[in-house]
Amino acid sequence: MDDSLGPPPGASSAFPASGGGAGAASLGFAAFDTISRATSPGVPCADGQEDDKKRYRPRTFQYFRLLPFDVEDDAHRDAALQGILKNLYISIMAEDFSPGALHWTRELQGWLNLKFEMTRELRAKLTHLYYHLALAPGLDSNTADRFARMVVTLTRKKHYLKPGQDLTLDWRPLWKELKAMVLPSEVPHHQGQRRRSHKHILKLCLHVNSYFDPKERGAILEELLPFFSTSAMSNAYIVVGALNILVPTGPAPPTDRNSQPSDYAPTFFHLWQLMTRSKAFDVCFIDIFSRMARDYLGCRHVPFTEHGIFTREQSDAIFTAILRLTEIPVGQANSPYSSLDYASGLGVYLEKDKKKYPVPYMIARWITHSLSPTCLNQEPSILTNLEGLMESIDTFFHPSNQGSWTSFLAQLTFFLTDIFVSRWNREQSGELDIPEDRRINDALKKRFVLALKEVTFMGLFGKSSKVVNYYYSTLQGLAYLEPDLILPGALQRFYPSLQGLVEVHRTTSSLCGLQMIANIMSKHKGYRCHLTALLALALPGIDANDLGKTQYTLNFIQSVAYSIPFVPLVKEGGIRDTNLAQSWVQGQMERMEAEGQDVKINYNEELSDEDEAEILRSSTAGLGEFVLALLGKVFALLENLPDSSHLRTGSPEDNVINTLPAALTPLFASLSPELFDMALEKLANFVSSHVVHQARDAMAWICNALCKVSAEKTLKVFIPMLIVNIRNEIDYNGAASDRSSGTEVLPRDRALVWHVSMLSMCVVHVGGEVLKYKDDLFGIAEYMQENCRGLPTIHISNYIHHLLLNLTHTYPIDNALYEPDRVAHGLDVEDWGRPTKPSELTIRWHRPSHDEILFAVELFESQTRSAAQRLEQLMSDDPPVSRKGKNKEWSDELSRSLTALRLIISGVSTLFDPQRASGETSTQSNGNGTAEADGDAMMEEDDDPLAEVADDEELKRQFHYPAGYILKPEDPIYNRIHELREDVGRLLSRTHYFLNANQQDDVACFTSLYATYRTWITDVGIERSAHPLERLVRLYKADISPFKISGLRKVYPRPLLIKRADAYQLQRVKYNSAYRKKSELDKQLLLDLAESCTSSYADVRRVAQGAQDSSLKVLIGGRPLVIPVIMARLRKALDENDHDRIKGAMYTLLFTTLLKTLMRDWRFAPDLMRMYIETAAVDKTSIQNLGSTALYPLLDFGKPFERLIIFDREVVQTIQPQEDCSAVIKRRHDFITERRTKVEGKKEALGLELTEKAKTTHWKIASRCAIFALNCCLRFETLATRELIELVANGTNDPHPGLRSNYLSAFSAIFTAIDIRAVYSHEYRNYLIEEEHEENRYQIPVPTDDPNLTDNFLSQFEKFDGTDYFVDCDYPGWLVWGKQFPVSRANPKPFLAYDEVEDRVRVQIGQIITRDWFKKCFEYLKQEPRDAGVDRFRMQNLLLLMNVFDLMHYGKTAATFDDIVELVKDVYGDGTDKHQHRATAEILGALLSGSADDPREFRDRVWNFAAPLMLKIIADDLTPDNLQYWMTCLHIIIDGKDPRRCRELTEALSSFRLDKNSNAAFKESSKVQLVEFIINDAGWHFRHEKPILEDFLAHIDHPYKSVRESIGRVIATIYRTRYHESFKNVTELLEKNKAASSIGLRAYQPTEEFSATIKDVFARLEKWRHERTAGQQTPSSYTSGSKTVLIWLDSMLSSQECIQLVPFFPDPFIDQLLHMMDVKEDPELMKLAYHVYRHLPNIPFRSGEDDAFIAALIRVGKTAVSWHQRLRALVNMQVVYFRRLFLTQPAQRQMLFDAVGDMLSDPQLEVRDCASATLAGMIRCSPAPIRSPIIIQLKDRFELELQLNPMPKKKTKVPGTDTPVDTQKQIVRRHAAVLGLGALVEAFPYATPVPKWMPEVLAHLATRAANDPGVVGKATKAILAEFKKTRQDSWSVDQKYFTPEQLEDLEGVLWKSYFA
Repeated sequence: MDDSLGPPPGASSAFPASGGGAGAASLGFAAFDTISRATSPGVPCADGQEDDKKRYRPRTFQYFRLLPFDVEDDAHRDAALQGILKNLYISIMAEDFSPGALHWTRELQGWLNLKFEMTRELRAKLTHLYYHLALAPGLDSNTADRFARMVVTLTRKKHYLKPGQDLTLDWRPLWKELKAMVLPSEVPHHQGQRRRSHKHILKLCLHVNSYFDPKERGAILEELLPFFSTSAMSNAYIVVGALNILVPTGPAPPTDRNSQPSDYAPTFFHLWQLMTRSKAFDVCFIDIFSRMARDYLGCRHVPFTEHGIFTREQSDAIFTAILRLTEIPVGQANSPYSSLDYASGLGVYLEKDKKKYPVPYMIARWITHSLSPTCLNQEPSILTNLEGLMESIDTFFHPSNQGSWTSFLAQLTFFLTDIFVSRWNREQSGELDIPEDRRINDALKKRFVLALKEVTFMGLFGKSSKVVNYYYSTLQGLAYLEPDLILPGALQRFYPSLQGLVEVHRTTSSLCGLQMIANIMSKHKGYRCHLTALLALALPGIDANDLGKTQYTLNFIQSVAYSIPFVPLVKEGGIRDTNLAQSWVQGQMERMEAEGQDVKINYNEELSDEDEAEILRSSTAGLGEFVLALLGKVFALLENLPDSSHLRTGSPEDNVINTLPAALTPLFASLSPELFDMALEKLANFVSSHVVHQARDAMAWICNALCKVSAEKTLKVFIPMLIVNIRNEIDYNGAASDRSSGTEVLPRDRALVWHVSMLSMCVVHVGGEVLKYKDDLFGIAEYMQENCRGLPTIHISNYIHHLLLNLTHTYPIDNALYEPDRVAHGLDVEDWGRPTKPSELTIRWHRPSHDEILFAVELFESQTRSAAQRLEQLMSDDPPVSRKGKNKEWSDELSRSLTALRLIISGVSTLFDPQRASGETSTQSNGNGTAEADGDAMMEEDDDPLAEVADDEELKRQFHYPAGYILKPEDPIYNRIHELREDVGRLLSRTHYFLNANQQDDVACFTSLYATYRTWITDVGIERSAHPLERLVRLYKADISPFKISGLRKVYPRPLLIKRADAYQLQRVKYNSAYRKKSELDKQLLLDLAESCTSSYADVRRVAQGAQDSSLKVLIGGRPLVIPVIMARLRKALDENDHDRIKGAMYTLLFTTLLKTLMRDWRFAPDLMRMYIETAAVDKTSIQNLGSTALYPLLDFGKPFERLIIFDREVVQTIQPQEDCSAVIKRRHDFITERRTKVEGKKEALGLELTEKAKTTHWKIASRCAIFALNCCLRFETLATRELIELVANGTNDPHPGLRSNYLSAFSAIFTAIDIRAVYSHEYRNYLIEEEHEENRYQIPVPTDDPNLTDNFLSQFEKFDGTDYFVDCDYPGWLVWGKQFPVSRANPKPFLAYDEVEDRVRVQIGQIITRDWFKKCFEYLKQEPRDAGVDRFRMQNLLLLMNVFDLMHYGKTAATFDDIVELVKDVYGDGTDKHQHRATAEILGALLSGSADDPREFRDRVWNFAAPLMLKIIADDLTPDNLQYWMTCLHIIIDGKDPRRCRELTEALSSFRLDKNSNAAFKESSKVQLVEFIINDAGWHFRHEKPILEDFLAHIDHPYKSVRESIGRVIATIYRTRYHESFKNVTELLEKNKAASSIGLRAYQPTEEFSATIKDVFARLEKWRHERTAGQQTPSSYTSGSKTVLIWLDSMLSSQECIQLVPFFPDPFIDQLLHMMDVKEDPELMKLAYHVYRHLPNIPFRSGEDDAFIAALIRVGKTAVSWHQRLRALVNMQVVYFRRLFLTQPAQRQMLFDAVGDMLSDPQLEVRDCASATLAGMIRCSPAPIRSPIIIQLKDRFELELQLNPMPKKKTKVPGTDTPVDTQKQIVRRHAAVLGLGALVEAFPYATPVPKWMPEVLAHLATRAANDPGVVGKATKAILAEFKKTRQDSWSVDQKYFTPEQLEDLEGVLWKSYFA
């Protein structure tokens, strides 16, 4: 469906074929037309100028033309739109956002959903308006979210608004919101409270970023890049995340400097290198580049090469990243990513959701949009790289090789194909306007398909259903592109699996694959001749023992039936039978078997058209037999199904039953008349002669399928037959003769139920044909009602329901595959696979005729009468069945009568007029009424200003559009039918009272009664309870999946197009009956339901609550009606302590849709709150749990509603209506302000009441009171009441810990409120527009002309005194200098700007805060927490204390600073207990971090006391127990602040030096850890590192492990934070990167100083290594020093600056690490060294930097003395080869292969084995152009070696002589040759068929080496055995590629019997 019918499925939906709808702007499916806006005009439009104003692409589907009734004209639609916009304007200007503006937004959404079009200009205006409103300060976040969703709706499809041409949005307001979210320190204080949720800002951003102006790109970079810094890591993530979602990727005009890809792409690559080893960065940049590729595809002024708009270096870098992202494991390497991404901080808010935006999708988008014919003859190009990628990882597609990469690769192949198909189709249709030389041509298409062909065929047979679904769709896409390349291979694989020659899962895969390609085969010459043969082969798949396979078989048959007519095309005098076709297909199958998997077929050349047509005709001769066989199979299946009552929905049986009618309907519809008669006869015979009880429904569906196709023929056979059978059963077999109870159908009734079920499905959706049998049908209905009792009566009601539906509904009765004129003309060969164009479509609709309506009303009347009579009898004083009787008989009877009423009412629901049902007598017919003239109608309902209308749904629909309502109000029938309905309603109400009085516990009766209530209320105008539209849409979506091809519009079989039209028709009906007003009777019924919602029976409650919820959704204003009833019930239940009723009322009020109303309607809110708080005291756990679950949705209760919303009136003026609305606006606005005042008054009163209550009650109640009292009383204007402040300030020291924390957070909230009010000069408006009164923070312009800018900036951090300002943020100047940066005054002024309101509160708080208060507070801090998990440094305590101390510094509190000094000493005591430490750390943290912004004298007073105390504790009293508290405390004091602010701490800690003689390891290491904190937190601003570094480097051989680890980390941290780039401005950054190379400057160049240090450290290690005696067990300087250095290296290698170390890899790292691994005496050292060593190949070197590294590895591998070292060199060779597949030069590649080949003859066996595995791995992961020559070269080399080194002869040994050495060498060389050949074989474990050269190699091994003694023979046998093992599944295919001699040789080795 189009997106409007439901939420767009994400690209990750289970069935990828439906992934196309995923919001086009965000994914590239529909976003290609954004291309090159600078140059291309819009796509030309078909209908002249008229439509041009509305959309760029004419509608494919003519919704209005196809409807069966007349619809409104454009003028009508526009009038409605004007009305909506006028009301929208009034609402916004009156500041009536919720419900007003929201309601009109919803109306507008409805208008758009009905496929109406507005002009582009208006659409752009509305988008602007909603974008502006979504970001308006002060707006409630739910409302803003709805506005943002509207922006998304308006911009979703690019063919409405082209970016740049029709709509350009400003990025700045959005960046302002984003910035407040991710860079909170950059915006004014306390703005966090009013922020929108990050999800909805992100969603808005992703949708509108393509509408930002590409000319602004430079400005965005200027704004964002200065924030980048890796010194505080999260800044890097934030900037790149923001680049990814903000920067528009479209082309800017050629004149824009710094805005062309060649200008800014190098800088992007440079940023990418600044954060290596991070997956998030890889994803972000691939996303950016792939969107660039898409947007620049049609841009003519940017050169387009074989790498798209990128350069070769860039493309290689991206491919290398793609290889990393697959996370394919290689050799023994660990993941290429490290745990860096955990440091992304707030950057995580900017990450896209991986499910909606899969990474493979981005990769595929980049590759596909960079392809062009230029790739074909260039090496390398994007195309060759894609081929190389697929070839090098193809083994990972094999089903036997599953892992974390499986689904990634499946998605990648699917998205590649999907996007390629889409691009190809849109280029062909001219929708994609791109230069000729970039268009995909046939050669390119062919190469592309070939690149994906093999892996797709492998993936098809995978084990996981989710994964293979991707491959099925891929197969469909590839077959669509190149049928001749894909279909032969597919058939070659599918035929054997359908014949059952292989294992089962291959059969199901084949069926699914066929389902996806059947439609494509039916269109192509030659391939379509296979279809009938395939159908016949698929038949055995229908099998009751394997239901999965059955379902897939049916799907395949359905797919074929939608594609071809089942009409024998045999001509007179021509071919009569199927012989020709059979022999031809047989021949083709033999040919495929002979040629194997690479079979080449080209029917266009092989077959002449006439021959092909003859074969096709012949193949259709067997269709009749096929249909009969199919029905036979289906009957057999049905007879073996289990009983349906035991099925759960969603079980395989259930799925098959649902698939049967879906598959058979198109099949029956495409039968020729003769075949149809045959099928009808067979079916009629079966139905009349069998009763298969468990398959009743399935069989009925099948009959229905037949009836739908030709009602005339079918009813003629079925109705008389079924009626006779029904009468026979009743008259002669006594069926249904007595009242039975229970749910099982009795055996004697089964035949009756079977026939009734068939009959009821034969009369639904078959149109007016039933009128012919009117008397029979009416008669049998009456007859059954009179004579039947018990369970079958439900089936009888169902029959009547169906008959009524059929008579009164509008639906298509047209299932034919072709238009009537085609069929009349006679179908022939060329009709196979020919779709109907939507423009040629005509539809036969069924519209109820007058006779049908009369019949329906007659039936309705007689049936409701009899059901009502039965009800009256049952409720009378002497019922026909005793109420006390056994078996619940009475209640069964009652519920069956109610069920009958329910079904009858929903059957004629379309005849009811919603207007009449609301109790209005209308004069105009429904559906044509336009809006009332005055936009004020909506305002009448809320006269009471307290009643905030809860929801925009409450407002009535103003505009109706014709939906084909049949009756006219003046018809007598019209009144008759509505009166009958009202009688039923009154009867229901009576039943309700009767049951409540007499049968209170009869759950069954209540259940059916309330189901009937629900239907009575909701089914007016549309059968709402059956969800017809949703069901239809779901089926439609499932049906189109095999036909959906990206980039084509609705090329679906005709029946599916008809379904689409039907859905639109239903949508209109549904729109009109969505809501209605309530009549008196409705009110009565609602009150009945409300009463039962609090029944004491849980089951009754549940049903009533469900029914009430559904009813309230339809009736406008029903909620305020039922709320008082339920509240009264709750009150009563609380008084009587009636637990069940309390529970019922709580559920109804707090967990259904009533809650929303209650929260906003202040007539009821206070009572609800009082009772909710009271429930906390009810002593029952289930009620307690309910209460605590309800707390979360209630948390906002009582908070202020919107007070002031700031928006630009001019933006709203754009939709100003013609007439003057100012009076209406003023009236509405005054009403709203009045409402705000009254509601606030109520809140305040409630707040006071709760405050009083909290003082005295139980803690559970008090804690709820505290939360809500704060919500109600804390206001910007008045702050808080005296009572509340007193309660909260004293409550902070409450004895109960739970209450204490509640009051504590409330107290902090009060302080924050004072702050906000003061900082924003006591004006709420200033708060919203972020105008703060701040004297201590200001901006300093960057002196750009200063050449030593950065050095001067850094040098000021070296001295602690004499500065005017502090720089707290870390980013200014790290990457690039912006225009200015924020600083704080070094000597802050005191803040005194309080007015009397704030002062009153401050004074009151100050009086409460006495020395005693502090004493208590500190005591509680020191308490041992109840729960070990809470035993940590608690931020909430720190925040409160900071506020209180601040008040104290300004002299407002009763307690003084000296009191605090004494109290702190008391708290700390002797410092032996960890709780003392925790409390002291919290207090000192608050003192030290809180005074940072205070005037000098305050600060110094605090620091002079607290800093020495803290330093003393750090120096002497740290223990492992309390270290964590102090580290957090230190972190809080210094993090994110200028190091000079905390000079006492910074100076003291940085003067720390190691003491090698100290034996207190813990003390030393904890101090080093604190030093690390100080350096890390200050980052590159820390300038006292030299002495620390020298000291630490001197002590790297420290004896204690914990100290060494800390030292290693500190050294790494120091070097990491030394790096910064500091470009003068963004332009310089862009230019220097551009000048350096297309991938920017190399990041992290090591400085000379750093290089010298490394060399020096390793020289010392080398010296120590020689000093250490071999085999020494005790630690030595060498082992200790090495461990420290390894920790340092590990820390550097796993973080972003790892490439700084690359120059040192070849020397000294490799050798030194290998030496360390040889220290057997110290396993820890070996492990660490190996760990670091394995990092090396994962480091992303730049191209060309790996030469020395590879050379060093080879040198070690060939020359190292120790074999362990040679072995370890191999480990890294394969990894470095694979990771750098796209970057390594041919020379290095050859060197690596030679080296590994030489190492096969290493003297040490282990090395030889490893070399063989490495060689196999390297061959396996090489692209074919590299692979093929190397294989030939190696094969020749090893075969020669095998020949030159025969096995030495055994000599008789003389005792005492040694084996001669050269014999040993000869064996080694022979072994090497065997291993080498083995490696070639093992490189292709899954290749089927085997490569051409392999049989020869295997035979060679089997004959020459297999019988050798010792290691050689053993190795050979192992190779051959492994080969056999991996080939077991495919051996039947593989053995054909060996000659008989070769097979004999192999068998001689492998298949020897052990016992011979």
